[in-house]
Amino acid sequence: MSALKPDNTQDPQLASLLGNLGELIRDARQKVLRAVDTVQVQTCWQIGRHIVEFEQEGARRAEYGKQLLTKLAQSLTEEFGKGFDISNLRYMRLFYQAFPIRDALRHELSWTHYRRLLRVENEHARHWYMNESAIQNWSSRALERQNGPQLKSGC
Repeated sequence: MSALKPDNTQDPQLASLLGNLGELIRDARQKVLRAVDTVQVQTCWQIGRHIVEFEQEGARRAEYGKQLLTKLAQSLTEEFGKGFDISNLRYMRLFYQAFPIRDALRHELSWTHYRRLLRVENEHARHWYMNESAIQNWSSRALERQNGPQLKSGC
């Protein structure tokens, strides 16, 4: 973001207008980022739900299920690019299992927040960290710093 040119600050009204416009633009960009994060979290939750439901359809899929994530990762990556490797698909499956009620998710948090929260084994602690992250507006790095050992190894 570039600074205002010195000749624009000579006129206080123009400087005020530029300040107001800058604030509007920054606010709009932040809202767009939040919207993207919300859609990504919702999509990851839905993918996890579909995987879990597919896996739970019973024994007739047991053999196929052994290779499910490998096949999904390969196909999804070919069509949609990065973000669908086996590791991320496992996180999506765990995400749905750890947070089975989609409406209980916090829209303030990103997929990175939720991936870090999945490391907390204790369900009550995980929900506490989720809520505190949203209330305190913690970045995903700040979340990890709040209680790093628990977020690395679980409670």
